[in-house]
This record gives sequence, structure tokens and C-alpha cells, in this order.
Amino acid sequence: MLKKIINLSRVKKQIIMSLCDAIIIILVLFASFSLRLGLWYEPIGGLTLIIFGAPIIAIPVFIQFGLYNAIIRYIDFKALWSVVQAVSLYALIWGIISLMLSIDGLPRSVILINWVLSILLIGGFRVFAHAMLRSNFKLSLRKINNRGNQKRALIYGAGDAGIQLSSALEHSSEFNPVGFIDDAKHLHGRNIRGLNIYSSSDINTIIDKLQVDEILLAIPSASRSKRVSIINTLEPYSVAVRMLPGVSELAKGKISIGDLREVSMDDLLGRDAVQSNKGLLGKNITNKVVMVTGAGGSIGSELCRQIKVLNPKSLILYEMNEFALYEIEKELLLGSSTNASIYPILGSVNNRARLENIFSHFGVNAIYHAAAYKHVPMVEYNNTEGIDNNIFGTLNCAKAAISSGVETFVLISTDKAVRPTNTMGATKRFAELVLQALSSKNNNTLFSIVRFGNVLGSSGSVIPLFKKQIKNGGPVTVTDKNIIRYFMTITEAVELVIQAGSMGKGGDVFVLDMGEQVKIDELAKKMIKLSGLEIKSDLNPNGDIEIKYTGLRPGEKLFEELLIGKDTSETDNPRIMRAQEEMIEWSRLEGILDELRIAINENNYLKLRELLIQAVPLFKPQCDVIDILYKKIK
Repeated sequence: MLKKIINLSRVKKQIIMSLCDAIIIILVLFASFSLRLGLWYEPIGGLTLIIFGAPIIAIPVFIQFGLYNAIIRYIDFKALWSVVQAVSLYALIWGIISLMLSIDGLPRSVILINWVLSILLIGGFRVFAHAMLRSNFKLSLRKINNRGNQKRALIYGAGDAGIQLSSALEHSSEFNPVGFIDDAKHLHGRNIRGLNIYSSSDINTIIDKLQVDEILLAIPSASRSKRVSIINTLEPYSVAVRMLPGVSELAKGKISIGDLREVSMDDLLGRDAVQSNKGLLGKNITNKVVMVTGAGGSIGSELCRQIKVLNPKSLILYEMNEFALYEIEKELLLGSSTNASIYPILGSVNNRARLENIFSHFGVNAIYHAAAYKHVPMVEYNNTEGIDNNIFGTLNCAKAAISSGVETFVLISTDKAVRPTNTMGATKRFAELVLQALSSKNNNTLFSIVRFGNVLGSSGSVIPLFKKQIKNGGPVTVTDKNIIRYFMTITEAVELVIQAGSMGKGGDVFVLDMGEQVKIDELAKKMIKLSGLEIKSDLNPNGDIEIKYTGLRPGEKLFEELLIGKDTSETDNPRIMRAQEEMIEWSRLEGILDELRIAINENNYLKLRELLIQAVPLFKPQCDVIDILYKKIK
């Protein structure tokens, strides 16, 4: 019977509800008179009319208050408050009409009794229906669970977010909440919504006892370092971990299952963001014409997003890849409203004439130069193109900026430029030297260099690769057990780049504080375990995902550095340091550049390497892959 009612159309359910309310209203009036008179009351005359006519007053009021729009299965306090308001208004109207009709035999206290009983029975009927439907719904979920489709979920955090999440999970066919974990001692041993609250110190026992499949972190107000500490505590148990985002990321309103997401590397970094200097962010951007080269790349596209928010006069997207340019332009135009004009410009940084034309035509004030070839093995195999794009592309942009009167020019550099062991790192260090040398010539363009390590989510990043490999069942490939890298979120890196560029005085090398280095092998293991899987090894042959060590790639080294020397000074942002490093005078550097151009045209890779070492003495090539490659070609 209940199942048939559930399957009825919405209109039919509303009709049934209104009929039930009408019957309750009439019965309540009979009960009100009977309670007042102390005997079972049988109406006579006009009293019969006002008793059986009461639904004519009540039902329209209930409709107006939306009592028949609420879904009974999901009824809450707000819906019950609507019941109280609707019943109160009905009781008041009924009482006034009854008194105005001056019907004999109507005690005034009946009006009050009718109001109280109507609230109790109209509201109680909905609570009862809610309980019946919820019971039926939970029974259906248990049947699903018996088929093995539901995941047993333990909620970490018994605060408001955790309670809202448990409520949302009750309506889910994907999760079955089995309990709470919380660090607050005064909550231990209590229960919420029928779920016990356990201590985090008993996590090992609880996971086994409750047969937990997933742990859901519902602590949006916790700092990033606190979340990292909790995640590290959960890592050994090989249960999948999902979490609600931070408070700033959650939209206002009720928390839903859709807010849950997998633990990302952003969550694992463990650093709390430093408050940005708003003055520095807008200094070179607000109400100015800004251009980003490599606008479709990982760093370039994030630069465009953040620059747009800072209200530039115009934003010029300069990109060689047509599809990448189309994608970032479409995203920016579909995003939040802005008064800035956005211009997508196709072009290469090696086309100096085009650059000068664009700078002059648009009156560019600031340039963020992110265009570069960054993939280490790829540049190692294609060193002529790497040198042409990374060194001469930067030189072309810089000279075009000077001739066009551009105010500021910020180069996006890399930690691989420090004591490089690969061609890519050497070209980026050479590009730094070019800007430092040009700065010493007293031109009007202010050049700055910002150097940092790996960013999460960038093209070629190891994180997306690991995720894909885990999803495909492995193996996860790590180059070396001891390889370590700096990591920073792409959002934080770009925000710091913009602030650093605003502090430049000419030829500055800014270095971003990347935090602690991360061991890639441990990162791979952590990602496997937090996916709810076990590592397959000699000690655990029945594990899910194997880790394979493939050896260092051409030009790759075990660790990266951010500083060439030790001479640094603080800036207005504690995450940004100003480095004092040696430079080469333009007169000498210009000669090396001329020789580089000739060597590129002649495809003389040996001469190219020799010239790179001449300009960047700390360049220590780690492999002879290029030599082997060219010998095979010959």
C-alpha cells in the first residue's frame, strides 16, 4: 500500500494530503468541543456548519503556505514551522468567523483548544508520514547495500558540516553512513542521528569493526595544515578518503554529496595561505593594458584568470597554439563579468615585428612572459627549438617591449635554471641573464624574473599522470626512489608572481618560498592508499597497484634548487625572496647570442651546448642523449 502511494503522481499525492488534512481538521473540532464539555459532542444547528465547513477555510490557507509543495520524505524544521504558521492563521480566521456568526453553544475556549490540537495533529501527521517514508526508503537502501552497491562511510567531523553531510547521505544510494569520528573528547560516546561518535585515536579498531570503505572529511573550517595532519593519520589504512572543500569554497546553503571530492595534492601540501598584498596585486594591472605570452598554457591561463579579476583596461592573450587560445578566451568570456576588453592574438614569440606591432597598437603597459618549452626530455631531444623559443623568444619580447615603451616585463622562470643539468634549465637561466643584462642598459622597461618549482596541475605534472595510472589499475611509474621536488598550487604561484612583479626595481630575481620538498616515491604511495587501494610489492603480492622505478629521464636530476647563491633579502611578502646573483654584461652576452643564432641555423648541437656552458658555467649536462641521437640520425 505504501509503495503504491509513493509511486503516485505529485498531484494525486497532494489531493490525498489535502483530504487527510480536511478529515483531521473536522475530527480536531469534534475533539475540541468534547474536551471542553467533558463528553462526546454531537453538533446541532449552526455548529454543524462551522465544523464541517472548517476545511473550506483551512485548505486554501495551507496551499498558500506551501504545505502541499513540501516533499514529506525530506521534511525538516523549516517545513514544520510553516505548518505552525498556516494552522495558526487558519485557527484565527475560523475563530473570528465563528464569533462573528454569534452561534449559540460555542465556548470561546474551543478556539484555543482547536488551535493547539490542530498544530499537534496536522504537524504530527506529517512527522508520522515522514517516518514511514524514511523507514521504507532506508529499507530500500539496505536492499541495495545487500547487493554490495553501497559504500560504508565514516564521517570525520561531528560539527555542523558533518551533521549536514550525514543527513545528505541518508538520501544517497552510494553511501551508507556508519558513524562519526571527532577529536573533541566531550563528544565521544554520544550519537547524532543514530550514529555513534568515536575518538580518532581508535580509528584502526573502528575501520575494522564498522567495515569502513570510505572516510569523508567534513571539517571545512580546519586549516590546511590540520587537514594534512588528519590525512596523514588516515593514510596507512588503505581506505578511500574524500573531503568537503574549505569554507571559502563552499557555497552558502546545505551541504550535499556533490560537494565531496577526492583528496588532491593541494590538500596534501600542508601550508596555510599567506594574506595577499592587495596593493601589489593591482599595481601593474588595474586599469592597465596587460599582455600574457603563452596564455593558453598552465601558468599563462591561470595568469589570465587572476589578471582578469584585477580589472585591467585590456587583456591580450598571446598564444601560438590555436586551440589553447580558443579555450582560454572562451573561458574568460564565459566567466564573471568584467569591463576589460579581451583580445586573443595568435603568434610566436620569435616574431619580433608582430610583437612590436601589438605592443604599439594596444599600448601595452605590462607583459607576463610565460611562453616557453618546459618539458625537460623534449627540449633535450630538440635543443635547437628549445634554445630558439626560450632564449631568443624572450630576447624578442624584451627588445620589442623596450622599443614600444612597455612599463613592466615579468619573466616566468623555473628552479631548473639553478645549476642546470639539462638544456631546458640552461635556456631558462640564459633567458634570465638576457633580462638582467638589458636592465643594466638603463632603458625605461622594468624587467623582473620570478623563479619557482613545480606547480600542481600543470601540463607534464606528475600528479595527473599518477591519477591516470591508478585509475587504469597501475603500475604507477616513478623515475627514482630518491627523487624529490618542490610543489606549489598553481593559484598560489601565480598570485605570488603578480605580487613579485610589482616589487621589481630592474633586473630583480625573485624566488618563491615553495615550502618543503616532496619525495615523489612517498607521494605515489600516498595517492594509492588514499584511493582506497593497497600497494603491490614483494611483501604484499596481493596488493592492487604496483610501483615501477623507470630511472631518471634525459637531463633529469634527483633534486632541484631555487637559489644559485645564498645572498637573499626579504620583501613585502614572506613567501617572496629577492636573490642577489651574478650577471653578464650585455656587450659580452650579445656576442654569445650571435654565435648561438649561427649554431641554430647550422644545426650545430655541439656548438650550442658549448655556448650554453659558456654563458651558464654552472650548466653540467647530465647525459649524452643528444650525442647518441644525432649519431643514430647520421
